[in-house]
Amino acid sequence: MIIRRIKDVTATLFIRSAIILVNVIAFVIIVVLFAKAKPILDAKSISHLFTSAVWHPLKGEFGFVPFILGTLEVTAIAMILSIPFCLLSSIYLSEYAHRNVRGFVRFVVDILAGIPSVVYGLWGVIVVVPFVRDIGHIFGYQTTGYSLLAGSIILAIMVSPVIISISTEVLQTMPIEARESSLALGATRWETVKHVLMKSSLNGIAAAIVLGFARAFGETIAVLMVIGNVAKIPSSIFDPAYPLPALIANNYGEMMSIPLYDSALLFAALILMLVIGVFSLAANYTLLTIQKRAR
Repeated sequence: MIIRRIKDVTATLFIRSAIILVNVIAFVIIVVLFAKAKPILDAKSISHLFTSAVWHPLKGEFGFVPFILGTLEVTAIAMILSIPFCLLSSIYLSEYAHRNVRGFVRFVVDILAGIPSVVYGLWGVIVVVPFVRDIGHIFGYQTTGYSLLAGSIILAIMVSPVIISISTEVLQTMPIEARESSLALGATRWETVKHVLMKSSLNGIAAAIVLGFARAFGETIAVLMVIGNVAKIPSSIFDPAYPLPALIANNYGEMMSIPLYDSALLFAALILMLVIGVFSLAANYTLLTIQKRAR
């Protein structure tokens, strides 16, 4: 009895220590980024940094609007492209596909999830960029193909394995009794999926989408290779953009002799981390709200 209690206390302390350590690391990262970004915050007002669209470090101009909008737009378009496809794929794998087909597709999905970002980027340069260029010419846009749309397509492909895998697992955990009861009442298989399974698994599907969003928002290399990296606000999906992760990866460590340049890049990293944190908190709040309504 005493040994069991000691084990329980030890396990509880270990788990709490791990949770505290993770939160402390996140807090330390934010503090360090803020300290490194403080010079540009002292030199420029926050309102100027968030409202100016001019990025010219040699002239001391550090406007973050193009990078913030580029990050939000490429992520939003990627999620719009991927979510319907991923949900329909998950429903098919969970409810309609033969066991052998399901196993093969999940094997392929796992392979896609493990492919390095740079491979996706190279594939995007070879395949997606020429495709987007041709589509742009069809619609009358003179584009090189390195654009917001190309980056969004690559991101959509990259986040799809995460959303499909988790959503399929969530749907398969639904009790068989729920399916059988709905079918016994005369509902079709699609009506059962739509009105019973989807509503019951809403929390898990939302979590899958949030995880996909988190990967898309912070993705760097693949997007950097196909999005164009031009510090201007894109006027269409065929224009190049410049998300925050690409800005940091492209420039940190270079031209650090320019005053405030390194501080500006670390401020970009701080913005990126805070935005991801805000969206994660909003997602968690949404999930809690859904859970309360479901009770």
